[in-house]
Amino acid sequence: MASIIKKLTQSQIIRPPSFVENSTQLEVYMGSIAYGVSSDVSDIDIYGFCIPPKDLIFPHLRGVIPGFGRQVQSFDQYQQHHVQDPSSGSEYDISIYGIVKYFQLCMDNNPNMIDSLFVPNRCIAFMTPIGSMVRDNRHIFLHKGCYAKYRGYAYSQLHKCRSKNRVGKRKAIIEEIGFDVKFAYHVKRLLMQVEQILMEGDLDLERNREDLK
Repeated sequence: MASIIKKLTQSQIIRPPSFVENSTQLEVYMGSIAYGVSSDVSDIDIYGFCIPPKDLIFPHLRGVIPGFGRQVQSFDQYQQHHVQDPSSGSEYDISIYGIVKYFQLCMDNNPNMIDSLFVPNRCIAFMTPIGSMVRDNRHIFLHKGCYAKYRGYAYSQLHKCRSKNRVGKRKAIIEEIGFDVKFAYHVKRLLMQVEQILMEGDLDLERNREDLK
């Protein structure tokens, strides 16, 4: 498996911080691809995590005292949207997190981060032995606090579902049906997923794909 981040960086299509290219440990396809509901026109969402240099994680190693003097800028994540790859014709939305931020979000049961650990094997774009170790132990991040997180995200999507401020095809769907079906889909997906986690202690992102379609 070749790293998409490294390929895009070496082609000078993206310019992340210099260490990201060789320190990324996991890259996965997310969104509709991971849920098994993608179409030929679906965007390609790439999520993953990297391990920044030690002195970015532990700034005291370079003599920095938190809150005193000139501070070193920390690294939480690198994001870039609508990245066009001419060689493949693909368009990517990229989110690569530093390992500290990534683990914190996973411990908080952030739905996107949990999904990135539970994608089907076919959605693993790149993985190092460290990435594999994290993925093999992904179940230890799951806990009952997922209920509040997933419910909160579902309510947010429900609010967007009722919004009438849309244009183009989405506006036409709202006028025909009365609500935005894409956000309604996310509401149902999130609630189905949190039910799986609470009842089974596991998560299969593709289980309800036909129902969601």
